Amino acid sequence: QVQLVESGGGLVQPGGSLNLSCVASITIFSSFDLGWYRQAPGKQRELVARIARNSSTIYADSVKGRFTVSRDYAKKTMYLQMNSLKPDDTAVYYCNAYHHIRATTYWGQGTQVTVST
Repeated sequence: QVQLVESGGGLVQPGGSLNLSCVASITIFSSFDLGWYRQAPGKQRELVARIARNSSTIYADSVKGRFTVSRDYAKKTMYLQMNSLKPDDTAVYYCNAYHHIRATTYWGQGTQVTVST
């Protein structure tokens, strides 16, 4: 059973920073591509950033230069460092894990990020 647990969300002012974490209960962490997605009220869930098994990364255009995704194999944890936050970044952020052989996707429960004065 794969479990993904996000943390680190909260309320922050525009221009501020947050660092999200996703701890994965995965036996073979290196078998999974990982990603962060977000969903704002009334909008579809969208990709924020992905980090593959070889640590290559992709980012949504809206967060390039502001967000950084990383993974720690020893801690089985993925991070999302978010800087220069904007009100448009307000959403529930979800951790995603994709097993490249089983073609199976897993989701965390989400963590709320609110950017507001």
